[in-house]
Amino acid sequence: MEKIKLIGKPVIAGNASGVALVSREPLSFWGGYDWKSGEITDRRHPLSGENAKGKVLVVPFTRGSSTTTAVLLEAIREGTAPVAIITTATDFFFALASVVAGELYEKSFPLIALSESDFDLLKTGDQIEITKDGELIIEQRN
Repeated sequence: MEKIKLIGKPVIAGNASGVALVSREPLSFWGGYDWKSGEITDRRHPLSGENAKGKVLVVPFTRGSSTTTAVLLEAIREGTAPVAIITTATDFFFALASVVAGELYEKSFPLIALSESDFDLLKTGDQIEITKDGELIIEQRN
């Protein structure tokens, strides 16, 4: 496996590691994510049927509104949320969920924004380690 390093913008700083679950399509958590299991339930989404629990979710941004924050908070409380989220820009709904989860449950998660060109290098199955300064160490699957 090849290792690469990328530097992102830590919107919410933190350390995490996990297997990447990657989509180039935005995701709506309202009706598109089952907070009880971590399954992506939006049947029109490319990740439909995949489970994001304990993974590094890589999506360009959310689709929808503040309900994303509410659904993600329930997933964090239930233990079915991703360990980190990587986007292409600051996503305020993801950031709000992490901040509130840190206050309510002491379980915030890293949120990293990557340039679109770096974002395009990530693939489902990559092992990603995130450091609090925004560095991503990626072991790419072949």
